[in-house]
Amino acid sequence: MQDEDALLSRARSGDLDAFNALVERHQALVYNVCLRMLGERAAAEDATQDAFIAAYRALGRFRGGSFRAWLLRIAANACYDELRRRRRRPLPLEAAAAVAAPSHGSPLQSYLQGELAAEIQRGLLRLPPDQRLALVLRDVEGLSYEEIARASGSSLGTVKSRIARGRARLREHLMAAGFSPSGASEEG
Repeated sequence: MQDEDALLSRARSGDLDAFNALVERHQALVYNVCLRMLGERAAAEDATQDAFIAAYRALGRFRGGSFRAWLLRIAANACYDELRRRRRRPLPLEAAAAVAAPSHGSPLQSYLQGELAAEIQRGLLRLPPDQRLALVLRDVEGLSYEEIARASGSSLGTVKSRIARGRARLREHLMAAGFSPSGASEEG
């Protein structure tokens, strides 16, 4: 596997194969962030493509540091653009179930895990976009607070605040939907 700095250098020099290698390295991460931000597969695919096109065009302006954080900032902006376009036509909550991850175990466990995953996604979609992005980058993708600050263009304190507020709102949403803090459904 080639060093990322070497790929970046080659890509900046116009080597499309090097840029494609960077895309292959980061496409799953970018797509997953876009999917969690937008809640629809087609919109996430479009935003992912838009992000990589924008990154390719802006590669000459990349000033070093974390390429992943820089790329996620571009992806977040693509998602914000899509969310602004949607403002007049909100996402139906049924679409959130499409991003629920499959689970393993007994049929009842699988059902409950699927319901919880769908409810978490519905809760994420109700958060303000800045809180949603911070939560997805931290709790789903596992980025550090520093990487999230760079990816979102925010201060470290702002990132921590968004994560804390987002988690609190998501917890309230889950409890209102009948899920206890431990993740088990209280219904039935």
